[in-house]
Amino acid sequence: MRNIGIKSLPIGVLATVLLFTPLIMADNWPAWRGPNHTGESTSGKYPADLVDPANLAWKLPLTDKGCSTPIVWDNQIFITGPKDGQDTVTAISWEGKVLWEESISKERRGKHRNGSGSNPSCITDGEVVFAYFKSGNLAALSLDGKLLWKENLVSYGRDSLFWDFGTSPVLTKKHVVMALMRNGNSWLVAFEKGTGKVAWKMERNFKTPREGDHSYATPIVTTQNGREAILVWGAERFTAHDAANGNILWSCAGFNPASKNNWVVVSSFVVIDDKAVIPYGRGARLAGVELNGKGDVTLTHRKWTLEGKGAFVPSPAAHGGKVYLVRDRGEVLCVNPKDGTIVWQNAFPKNRASYYSSPTIADGKIYSAREDGILFVASIKNGFKLLTENDMGERIIASPVPVNSSLLIRGEKHLFCFRQKSQ
Repeated sequence: MRNIGIKSLPIGVLATVLLFTPLIMADNWPAWRGPNHTGESTSGKYPADLVDPANLAWKLPLTDKGCSTPIVWDNQIFITGPKDGQDTVTAISWEGKVLWEESISKERRGKHRNGSGSNPSCITDGEVVFAYFKSGNLAALSLDGKLLWKENLVSYGRDSLFWDFGTSPVLTKKHVVMALMRNGNSWLVAFEKGTGKVAWKMERNFKTPREGDHSYATPIVTTQNGREAILVWGAERFTAHDAANGNILWSCAGFNPASKNNWVVVSSFVVIDDKAVIPYGRGARLAGVELNGKGDVTLTHRKWTLEGKGAFVPSPAAHGGKVYLVRDRGEVLCVNPKDGTIVWQNAFPKNRASYYSSPTIADGKIYSAREDGILFVASIKNGFKLLTENDMGERIIASPVPVNSSLLIRGEKHLFCFRQKSQ
């Protein structure tokens, strides 16, 4: 089924609430890749046809270009983006109305056509919302929009990334943590959630070929050997850090044996069962690293490598014991994380445009947006079956967010909310 043209639809609510299944707040999407950092929703029903007006709940105009993915906590949707030249956090209701906006600092604009000064997504623990911007400002806000504190991280060194900062903040039990990964001044810095005071800071500098120490990936907080830990991917190293002090618990290297230049890390990794599945080599490789190691685990915990298949920009998703990748030109892979074998592979229709958005899985379907604004929906219940091709009418870089039977799509100009019409 091929669907064309949502750009002609009017702004605002296009159907009454009676046309939709009841919206009951049950789940949250508190961070960029969801509650489990896997890019999947385990509940809800979500439409495949995104150009049918009956499935569009609302469409909210955005003030300027931002590329962060929305997050959700209870009755609020949080996004970042510029307004009047200021980095801004915005809260939106489930009816598509702006509840509050809070300016943080002067915007440092993006320079890539698919980037912005607001690439990182917010994160929340249900009490405080944390946001980071390319300007270097890390901010904490209450759920009703009060600025609690902000810190500028420029003091940790110049942002030497070739493109726009993309790493989102992460939360441990006690701290909000930022990973700053660039040439010569890479840091992990933990801040007290309530005050913004630095709890600990740890340098993370490794010598690499040109651009190899640049990373746009977001860490994942987990437990390693009974200890809360932060998993970090960048500078040709996959490392686990003690959440209490930043010390390295274990490290896995060997991701650039030929010492190639410009093997920058863009895609984040995904954790499934006892393994991290890591795209690297500019989209040409995929590795499986066993967790819970000690010291240098390069030779013991690097369990498999898949040559010639990976993703450079889109991050993988995990669902039902498998890992799903949308490669940069639309090839779709289902991979067994135990041994790296390809369960099946297929592809979205060919086009010269690439994929910057990361895929999301919900309701037995994979949702994937191409940079030119075409959003594909495919069934993955029994292999791969393309369901719809939806023209959203504007560029899409943010990842789809499925939560509580509402599908949020952040485009360059609008935030869309879709809900399955009643049958």
